[in-house]
Amino acid sequence: MSATQIDYYQTLEVSRDADGATLKSAYRKLAMKYHPDRNPGDAEAEARFKACNEAYECLKDPQKRAAYDRFGHEAFTQGMNGGGGGGFGGGRGHQGDFGDIGDIFETIFGSAFGGGGAARQQQRRGADLRFDMQVSLEEAFDGKSTEIEIEVSQSCETCDGSGATPGTGERTCNLCQGQGSVRAKQGLFVVERPCPTCSGRGVVIEDPCGDCRGEGRVDRPQALQVDIPPGVDTGTRIRLSGKGEAGARGAPPGDLYIFIHVKPHTVFEREGTTLATRIPVSFTTAALGGSVNIPDLDGSTNTVDIPAGIQSGKQLRVRGAGMPVLQGRGRGDLVVEIAVETPTRLSKKQKEILAQFRETETGDECPESKGFFSKLKDAFDI
Repeated sequence: MSATQIDYYQTLEVSRDADGATLKSAYRKLAMKYHPDRNPGDAEAEARFKACNEAYECLKDPQKRAAYDRFGHEAFTQGMNGGGGGGFGGGRGHQGDFGDIGDIFETIFGSAFGGGGAARQQQRRGADLRFDMQVSLEEAFDGKSTEIEIEVSQSCETCDGSGATPGTGERTCNLCQGQGSVRAKQGLFVVERPCPTCSGRGVVIEDPCGDCRGEGRVDRPQALQVDIPPGVDTGTRIRLSGKGEAGARGAPPGDLYIFIHVKPHTVFEREGTTLATRIPVSFTTAALGGSVNIPDLDGSTNTVDIPAGIQSGKQLRVRGAGMPVLQGRGRGDLVVEIAVETPTRLSKKQKEILAQFRETETGDECPESKGFFSKLKDAFDI
């Protein structure tokens, strides 16, 4: 019995009910043990290494494993007709007893049921990846260029992304006869699916690359330059085309998306392009008027004029002192909320001055208070 005919479960030294994690662990252990680099010139070890690769490639795929559990190695040999009405058939010359129905569906629906050639041409693009980046409000204001490092699948340098050991190639898939799809009879209907053996490619690798195990890609760190434009906000997404996961066996890579998270600031709160802050002012400044200086994120200073008689909660707006407009022109506004602070530590002289001021009050100094107490008097007849 040749190496490819040995039971796959025996090859990996696992039971037939082994789960995916057990299969993976067993494969890694055996692949490391029999790897050609660890056994130079040992033909038997090389054969065992290839057999382990073949077994794991089948059993790690739920569809392939189901076919193997039902039909054994016959599931992946040319000419299998799917006895019992539930098996798989090859491309167009091996459809078993339901070829006519398949032809009818192909006539009506075209490539949806008969497009094995089209399925073979499709390459599965690599997955898109996400990277979360935190930036300060100052960095969001100015923008910045930074370098990040991520662990990502990249094209295997050993096999140049082909998945095959250098010097070897591919052969036509025995199961689908190069069509990339197989047909299965379900009751009165014929269903066409991507071939479980070649994953719809129509070809299989004869000798998988030892470094990438036939995937054509390996995980390794990658340094990337990221340019963050001024005005980004939490939720802003920056797309790096082609910097995602490499596609299997030379397929196009996916994209990398940088998701921005702006850290809270100690002074400003942000709402879109508007910055807001709350500043306390003394009751004398509130009564007599004045000004306060607030640093700007661009390094300058914004002077905010406080009108005489201002009340707590009043908001003052400084035009053009907010955040930059993302990929646009200009800036938003700065909104300053006033909080009038009542003094809690007064000197003897200050108390005397305030007492003299209270003796001169007529009620007209604070019209809101005067109006409120007038309402109370009228409502309760006091």
